[in-house]
Amino acid sequence: MGISQEICDQLAARHGVLFPHLDKRQQRLLMGAEARVLGHGGIRAVARAAGASEATVRKGVDELEAGGERLGRVRRPGGGRKKAADLDAGLRPALLALVEPDTRGDPMSPLRWTTKSTRNLAAELTRQGHKVSADTVEDLLREEGFSLQANSKTIEGKQHPDRDAQFRYINEQAEQHIGAGNPVVSVDSKKKELVGDYKNVGREWQPSGDPVWVKTHDFLVREGPGKAIPYGIYDIAANAGWVSVGTDHDTAAFTVASLRRWWHACGRHDYPGAARLLITADAGGSNGYRTRLWKSELASLAAESGLDITVCHLPPGTSKWNRIERRLFSHISMNWRGRPLTSHEVIVNSIAATTTRTGLSVRAELDTGIYDIGIKVTGAQINALAMTRHRFHGDWNYTLHPTGGQQPAPAGTAKPAQASSVATTDLAHPVLTAMPRKELAAMTAQLACAQATEHEQRRHSQRGATRLRARGTGAKPKLTDADRVLSTVLYLRRLCTQAVLGELFTVDGTTISEAVREIRPLLGQHGFEIAPSTAQSPTPADLTAFLAGTPETPTETKSTC
Repeated sequence: MGISQEICDQLAARHGVLFPHLDKRQQRLLMGAEARVLGHGGIRAVARAAGASEATVRKGVDELEAGGERLGRVRRPGGGRKKAADLDAGLRPALLALVEPDTRGDPMSPLRWTTKSTRNLAAELTRQGHKVSADTVEDLLREEGFSLQANSKTIEGKQHPDRDAQFRYINEQAEQHIGAGNPVVSVDSKKKELVGDYKNVGREWQPSGDPVWVKTHDFLVREGPGKAIPYGIYDIAANAGWVSVGTDHDTAAFTVASLRRWWHACGRHDYPGAARLLITADAGGSNGYRTRLWKSELASLAAESGLDITVCHLPPGTSKWNRIERRLFSHISMNWRGRPLTSHEVIVNSIAATTTRTGLSVRAELDTGIYDIGIKVTGAQINALAMTRHRFHGDWNYTLHPTGGQQPAPAGTAKPAQASSVATTDLAHPVLTAMPRKELAAMTAQLACAQATEHEQRRHSQRGATRLRARGTGAKPKLTDADRVLSTVLYLRRLCTQAVLGELFTVDGTTISEAVREIRPLLGQHGFEIAPSTAQSPTPADLTAFLAGTPETPTETKSTC
């Protein structure tokens, strides 16, 4: 079947438009390409439509099939429109000055506090005399290696030097408890949720054009159902979660009440022979290591349950590594995504319906109890608790025992003692000072001359005149030079507060403060570095317990002298 007349007419019209703008070779190649597309009979049809010979069209086909050299330049070298950056040598530096980070860029730049979009950048460059479009700005930025970047959460802030050691300690405690058949739980408070027709992040399948309508503003309505406070308890070994949904306040009493509910409903049945319970918690919040009410309430739970309750806190700034965040809370958030939490019943049922492919099961209950805020727990009440602080970071790791008889303390803890009097010779124990007694004595002797000079200069400044009495006369100092050095070393070791040191040296806290203020600079001047300890003793009795049964093995301290 031949080429239709309609196709020939179209070819003739196309050739009539294009041929005036093409040279002979371009015309020949165009005709050859069309002939190849038309197939059999294409050469004759194209030649007739273009008014050329069939040999010319065949030659174009042969040139295409032979793959000859490409067409040369149409314009001469250097022809065509020049790029804006080539015409304006100051355009590129001006642009880079605008997009420099704030700390290095122009502090007076109008764009310092404005979104640096290509449109805004082009407007500012035009105002400076560099006429340019937004598209050109984008091309220049990409040439300079810029791209659109979002913030990246990588800076964790200052890390505690014992951070990794604490994580290893937690793992060791967890392995010991699980190996002995005792429960290990991770606890934390989930984000408070507004109850009502409020927007919930995420998307859920709905009929097209028919989304769930919610309130335009997330303002808590006073007469509404209020907030929900989910507090979670995740059993690490059983891969099971328990969530108490509170309606009042997130206090330490509420958190321990949640633990109590979990123990009576699940824990004691899943672990009938348990003698101990390990809780891993964040460093702050209602279950923080500085919250006295948390320890007081846990002591009550220990007495009720008969369990030794050990608490190991995650180091400060590491709450995202809490096991419950990834194993429980994240799945709850995904389960109710895009669904308004219109009532406490919806929240409880959504939590209880949360499952994973790895077998996570969750139980949830509504806690309508009232938990007062502002409850004070004194230091004396804390000291009266049956609590043992572990040798390693006793502030982060501690065990609460049932009243009515001490239970064996877990490994790594100091035995509680009632005595509170410690002799000065005991305070120089190497385990407290982190240096052998001979090294401590040598350091004290080395600082003696500097201490005498410092003391004389201070007294001369106070008198405003030369000495009238002979040396050694007058009132005796409350602390000897050796005791001033020793008390400063213990304070810099962060073993206890100045008030506790005052009790140990039978002076007031002000005397200890003066000694620290005098000796600390001298230690630095002579190149002595006192490393802080990982154990803390809030009371003299705790320090006595820390020393009990500790062998006196020589250790070393860092010195740069």
